[in-house]
Amino acid sequence: MTIPFQQIPQNLRVPLFFAEVNNQNANTATFVQRALLIGNMITTGTFAGTAAPGVPIISQGISDAKLKAGQGSILAMMTYAFRNNDSFGELWYLPLADDPSATAATGTIAFTAAPTAAGTFYLYIAGIRVAVALTTSMTTTQIATAVAAAINAINDLPVTAAAATGTVTLTSKNKCLEANDIDIRVNYLGVPGGETTPTGLTFTITAMASGATNPSLTTGLANLVDMPFDFIVCPYTDTASMNAIAAFLNDSTGRWSWQTQIYGHCFYAYRGTFAALGTFGTSMNDQHRSVLGFYDSPTPKWNIAAAYAAQVAVAVRTDPGVPFQTLILQGVLAPPLQSRFNLSSRNTLLFDGISTFSVDQANNVHLEGTITTYQQNSFGQPDNSYLQLNTMFQIMFVLRALSIMVTTKYARVKLAANGTVFAPGSAIVTPDTIRADLIAQYQQLEYQGYVQNSAAFAAGLIVQQNANNPNRVDVLYDANLINQLDVFALLLQFVL
Repeated sequence: MTIPFQQIPQNLRVPLFFAEVNNQNANTATFVQRALLIGNMITTGTFAGTAAPGVPIISQGISDAKLKAGQGSILAMMTYAFRNNDSFGELWYLPLADDPSATAATGTIAFTAAPTAAGTFYLYIAGIRVAVALTTSMTTTQIATAVAAAINAINDLPVTAAAATGTVTLTSKNKCLEANDIDIRVNYLGVPGGETTPTGLTFTITAMASGATNPSLTTGLANLVDMPFDFIVCPYTDTASMNAIAAFLNDSTGRWSWQTQIYGHCFYAYRGTFAALGTFGTSMNDQHRSVLGFYDSPTPKWNIAAAYAAQVAVAVRTDPGVPFQTLILQGVLAPPLQSRFNLSSRNTLLFDGISTFSVDQANNVHLEGTITTYQQNSFGQPDNSYLQLNTMFQIMFVLRALSIMVTTKYARVKLAANGTVFAPGSAIVTPDTIRADLIAQYQQLEYQGYVQNSAAFAAGLIVQQNANNPNRVDVLYDANLINQLDVFALLLQFVL
């Protein structure tokens, strides 16, 4: 048997002991599955962050995000939401400056009558509660001043406030289209939670609006170079931004292409009525993005997207094949009962490319149907091959397992035709020996619960030398990914 030394020469005569180390059979490493948050930072004023716009940077925690992106920025809020759901995984930011042509979103709270009984005004901005004590001696102008002061005292809020003649004007800290998603409401917890409007107090809320122009993603995405990020969270759901992410991840020239093999998946959330969500979902057809649809939650959509990605990240790092349903989105406030979608509506959304959630008795928001936006093949016909979000992460896992095996075992070997006779232990492989290794590895993946039906896989596996290039091996790898138990249907037949 020939020992396949790669460093110790055959003509060595100097005695006595020489050792060469080879890790060919020892590599059991797995890929680091990083997450990336894309979002606006604040670049000027009191809350300005210190990060360089457009340059990716590793997260050192929530306080670090406030320092780097600015307190109350979209990116700082996303970091809090992500870390509230995944406190351990490696996390990076891609901070973006507001576009020079962007405008801030504004909204108002106009007080028209003072309270006739003392009480507390429970205001929610972007899901964050602002409690203001009111007395019967206060005028509407004084009330507005007190509310504005209470808002400005909470630096983590995404707005600043100014009061004038009974009206509080809120202005978003970030200038962008997405700032319009900042929710303003009162008494979210209602009577059961002890929140009611003080008697006699009247007011009118004007929702945040007029925010325009999201930052360009071009430079920031280019600055990621070839660093892998499996879980990407993007707050921007305008067409230009989503197209940029689609190109970044696509199968032909993006991160899923054969020449790149970095992979990754992008998570979004979208606020809208049932009809609006259906329209938005059917406008997309991309297996590399997932959109969680919701209506009337106080939580901003960028926080919901971050929570969605974080819960999936935790689950995928454990096992990409286990379904994500029932996972709780920590920190996401459920829509009021009357604003939740019923079973029929949620089922329809799952045919329109929109992921869904459910709400339990304790008002916790749980992931339900987690899908991609892929719905049709290139001929416009229904196609469910990339429907399940698990499928994309299972494909990543299997391809990376193959890459580790191939680059570890076959980095420096000679290729011989099947039937060639050579000394055992030689640094030589044939298509048949590669085929045997692939079958053995597939059986190991099956034992670990990632794939299934190894007998059928072995029967369909093709490994052959390329007809035009004898130094190339071509493989048809017909994997059968393990499935998820998503639906349990039961017919109860009984007798009396």
